Amino acid sequence: MPAEIISGKDLAAELKGQMKAEVSKLNDNGISPQLTVILVGNNPASKSYVKGKKKACNETGIDSEVIELSSSITENELLQKIEALNQNDSVHGILVQLPLPEHIREQKVIDAISPDKDVDGFHPVNIGRMMTGTDTFLPCTPYGIITMLKSKNIPLKGKHAVIIGRSNIVGKPVGQLLLNEDATVTYCHSKTENLKKYTQQADILIAAAGKAHFVNEGHIKEGAAVIDVGINRMENGKLTGDVDFEKVKEKASYITPVPGGVGPMTIAMLLKNTIKSAKGLDPLEG
Repeated sequence: MPAEIISGKDLAAELKGQMKAEVSKLNDNGISPQLTVILVGNNPASKSYVKGKKKACNETGIDSEVIELSSSITENELLQKIEALNQNDSVHGILVQLPLPEHIREQKVIDAISPDKDVDGFHPVNIGRMMTGTDTFLPCTPYGIITMLKSKNIPLKGKHAVIIGRSNIVGKPVGQLLLNEDATVTYCHSKTENLKKYTQQADILIAAAGKAHFVNEGHIKEGAAVIDVGINRMENGKLTGDVDFEKVKEKASYITPVPGGVGPMTIAMLLKNTIKSAKGLDPLEG
């Protein structure tokens, strides 16, 4: 029997409906959640992502502002812009769209965002809180992946999760979140020898390799849950994932599509973090 498809698009729409009601309640109490996105330069992919974030904010009633800056801005000028937003009490979430021009250090910029407004969940303080299982702003894509797995009541405790990829944005944090859920976690990457030896043991396989159709049915254990984080553009212009969807869906029990899988959930979790910030929850008090 083919795998059940976990539609991130449908789940995100459901969550946005819940968040809209939550934002309305906050508005009644005089609180207007606001997300400010800084976009540096004219990267078409970045512009598209930012447009999607703004649209999602509009759908849930979150105030959104996009600050567009020239790619010639200095690192220091950008840091000053971030500091002004840190000090602005009406701004609850700050996101700097990556990648940045080469003359600006990404980590320096991430470090400059107040941990209390870091709705992307990348600040070292929030990463540290995540590592220790403390309530915090979780990185959006990993947070979305865990939410998708839980939406289908896929067991995590004691299960073997294998992750292909070790990026700071997806691979490393999703492994930590699965560990926090009592899964047994194996990280694989470009230097892993005999990759299939590990992936064939996975109850949950997370593909974040960045290579189109890298994962095929030979990598999969019968009945595994497969989460495809990859976004690759084919020569014909179509988007596809890291997983050969048509072949793998015949062997897996659950699978996410591309597009319409992890992507919409990433944006939904960004909104969730912004609302959390607007509520003024102290992560250390839960």
